[in-house]
Amino acid sequence: MSNSFQEAVGYLLSLGNEVLAMKLGLENIRKLLDALDRPQDKYTKVQVAGTNGKGSVCAFVNSICVAAGIRVGMFTSPHLISITERVQINGTEISEDDFARLSTRVRETSERLVEAGELENIPTFFEQVTAIALLAFAEANVEVAILETGLGGRLDATTAADADICAITRIDLDHQQYLGETIEEIAAEKAAIIQRDTQNVVIGEQRPEALRVVLERCKQVGIRDLDWEPHLRWTVDAVSSLKVKVATTRHVFSDIELGLRGAHQRENAETAINVVRILRYDFALGISDENVLAGLAAARHAGRLESIGRFLLDGAHNPGGAQALRDYLDEFVRGPITMIFGSMNDKDAREILSILCARAQRVILTRADSLRSSPPESLVECLPE
Repeated sequence: MSNSFQEAVGYLLSLGNEVLAMKLGLENIRKLLDALDRPQDKYTKVQVAGTNGKGSVCAFVNSICVAAGIRVGMFTSPHLISITERVQINGTEISEDDFARLSTRVRETSERLVEAGELENIPTFFEQVTAIALLAFAEANVEVAILETGLGGRLDATTAADADICAITRIDLDHQQYLGETIEEIAAEKAAIIQRDTQNVVIGEQRPEALRVVLERCKQVGIRDLDWEPHLRWTVDAVSSLKVKVATTRHVFSDIELGLRGAHQRENAETAINVVRILRYDFALGISDENVLAGLAAARHAGRLESIGRFLLDGAHNPGGAQALRDYLDEFVRGPITMIFGSMNDKDAREILSILCARAQRVILTRADSLRSSPPESLVECLPE
């Protein structure tokens, strides 16, 4: 079987909606990766979980590795336009031909495992795309692979890669129907990416109740090398461009510029710097202070506080993300705003709109082309008085 890119994407989409048809659990993906000769064993892996900021941390770490000339792969989700965005090697997304070729290999392996009775079901969309990424990184001989957790952590397909370094970004309420109703329950799901094989853990800023759960998980699995304190001490130098002076325990960086916007990116950059310190000192990768500065400045994350002409695009999809967007608008955007808003039906649209609507002169409600989209008629009911 040899698929074109369009055929490969069509097949993956036929497996069902990425969220609605997902099957949380590691058994299928572990068997699939074993049958693919365990590509994840061929490089150092950094896995990032959390409610908000994990994509930004991945973008910062990836950009720093690119600046240092380290062969690096990055797997993120979801994508905005093309599925190839999810798999990047050295800062460039995988080609359509390579994606199709690897997709065929993963599909054939999956079907063979089902026919042999080793798997009950064909692996899901997210499981197969995760396998495609891990294979692509092995083929490209990357030194480091950065994996953004899809949903939760404990049962997310990326966790089957058995990361060497785990980073936990800020934990907040989101996906409660899958992860639990309290911060503590959600934190337990996220912290479960930390396993006995994990060598290092970086913990971003957390609420006290979330931090307790993550630290308890580290204790349970015997993690001793923990990088969560002290945090970098940020003092804002020039707020308009978000240049900051940073003091750390080992270095003093001055006049850092972050390529990602918003004051909340300081804590994401801090987490990324701590991950990079581990890569530098514990894994002996050649990353200089200059590489760190260049990578932080060059980082980009499409669709997250991204300006295109008069339009500001952001993917804030939970109350924490909405508050970060609101803080940015309050600090940097003057004058009347028209807000174009759409939401998936499993999101807390009422709370998100309560945070954002006060900054909008006019609100236009719309929907994305997705089975999970809320119709604008239902969003009207979520608007604050």
